[in-house]
Amino acid sequence: MIYAFDTYYYEDYANTVCIAFEDWTSESESEIFTEKMAITAAYESGAFYKRELPCIISLLQKIPLKDGDLIIVDGYVTLNDEGKTGLGGYLYKALDQKYPVIGIAKNEFNAPDSQRRCVHRGESKTALFLTVKGADIDDIQVKVEQMHGSFRMPTLLKKLDHLSRT
Repeated sequence: MIYAFDTYYYEDYANTVCIAFEDWTSESESEIFTEKMAITAAYESGAFYKRELPCIISLLQKIPLKDGDLIIVDGYVTLNDEGKTGLGGYLYKALDQKYPVIGIAKNEFNAPDSQRRCVHRGESKTALFLTVKGADIDDIQVKVEQMHGSFRMPTLLKKLDHLSRT
C-alpha cells in the first residue's frame, strides 16, 4: 500500500490527511484517514519538520503499516549534499527506517542535492521535486511519472492537497 500525507494549518489547528492507494497508477484511493489536532509548534524557518512531523506520526498511529508499504510526504526527504534532512528524512528515522519515504515537493529547494530528481509530468514545463530514503530514487521517479493524471500533479496528490484544505 502507498500512503500519501499532507497537512494544512489553520489558525488554531492542523488538518492532516492520508490517502491510501494500492498502486502507483491507481486512479482512486482505497481509504482516507484524517485527523485534526492542535498545532504543537510555531512555524520556524528551516525547521518545518518540527511542526508537521508530530501531525503525521499521530495519524500514522491509526494506520496498520505492513512490510512493503511506502509513504509519500508533501515536501523533501533530503535537502542537500551535505546531509541536511527534510521532513521525510525525519519521518524515515522516526519509523526506524522500516518504510521507504518519498518526498514530492512543488517548490525547488535552492541547494545542490545529487539525490534530488526533477519529475516532469504531462505537458507541464514545471517540475515536481523528488527525494527518497529507503528506496532507489530512479525507480521511484519512473513510478511518479506513471501516476494517474495528465497534469503536473498526479490525481491522488491533487485530491490529497484539496482534502487537507477542507
